[in-house]
Amino acid sequence: MTSPDTSPAPANRTPDDWQARANEAARAVTSRFGRRLMFLPGTHLGSVSWPSNRLQNLFRPWHYWWQAHYVDCLVDAGRRELGNGATPAARFNGPGNPSAGKLASRLVTGIRLRNAFTFVNNYYDDMAWLGLATLRLQDLAEETRKPGRRRNARVRKTLTLQFDSASTEDLGGGTFWSKKRDFKNTPATAPIALYYARTGHQAKAQRLVDWLNAVLFDQAQGLYRDGARLNAAGEITLENTIYTYNQGPVLGALLELGGEENLSRAATVIRAVDTHLTVPAPAVPPGSSPGVRTSILRCDGTGDGGLFTGILCRYLALAALDARLPEGTRTTAAELVSATAEAFWAGRRTSGGPIFSVHAAQPASATYPAGAAVELSTQLQAWMVLEAAATLGPGAISGAAPAAP
Repeated sequence: MTSPDTSPAPANRTPDDWQARANEAARAVTSRFGRRLMFLPGTHLGSVSWPSNRLQNLFRPWHYWWQAHYVDCLVDAGRRELGNGATPAARFNGPGNPSAGKLASRLVTGIRLRNAFTFVNNYYDDMAWLGLATLRLQDLAEETRKPGRRRNARVRKTLTLQFDSASTEDLGGGTFWSKKRDFKNTPATAPIALYYARTGHQAKAQRLVDWLNAVLFDQAQGLYRDGARLNAAGEITLENTIYTYNQGPVLGALLELGGEENLSRAATVIRAVDTHLTVPAPAVPPGSSPGVRTSILRCDGTGDGGLFTGILCRYLALAALDARLPEGTRTTAAELVSATAEAFWAGRRTSGGPIFSVHAAQPASATYPAGAAVELSTQLQAWMVLEAAATLGPGAISGAAPAAP
């Protein structure tokens, strides 16, 4: 059993500290939630909750988009393995177990089989998250000199056709959320814009970003609202809710596209996140340095909301490493990630590997007391935040080049 953490605050962390913590999170999630699909070799899938059994999992909603972020987290672990030499000894769960990249590939296979032998889903945002994750998985495979199977090309072709069909001129642009085609929103438009930007379709990506800026950007808050639909009178009505995760992929698309206007808007979003989407931090651990942040990112509960803050942190970490942004903006992004990661880690339960809280500002003992069922989404969120923190070394803010996808 690991003892409660009372070590110094994020400013004093070394990259090795965060890598070790990310490894603990990776091992905890894959061992508790990961399993073969129906005992099929070469497959992997995350159960929705823990504890559970295979029969229960078959009759529960399986949450396609949670699995997509599980792929993304495994790619994060795989990139750390690559940075440590990509040897069996560098594997997050030990040399006798699969590499993170291989497990991610099995997970993509499991997603297809569990989704009735297709990657097509009724929700375009779900497919966008998988598209982004498989792009990163392919990049990892190429860097480790283990090219993906032809499946990767098929995934890209299939999903690109879906994104093209959903990105229409209805409501002036943007991307539909679902096959109902009655609502266009940030959760679909932003990750698809980022997907287009990362696959060489900058013009398509910029048109989607321009629509987001024109229709869903809230000038007063500096953040993106949820979505827009046509009412019975043919007028555009807005869904004004501000979600943490919506800001993340917009930020990613703005950085990927670059240019003065996009980078200026990215800086605006980061400042607005710091102003509007934070909550007071838990008590600062003993021995912390002066000037430690007193706020962390807010979290949005269980279910789908259990992923929201993790997604935002992924893209804040990219911003922190992007030398095109002002140094103060990058420092803010890095501090938001590191402070939130610190809070998740300090508040974890430690029996049998870490169990992380639903809310970074509360201990896991309060949100997941002993005996409570633990949701996959919330554990992926904390893992994602720790992976984001692991990318931020001591020299990350000064003179860094834009981060790899």
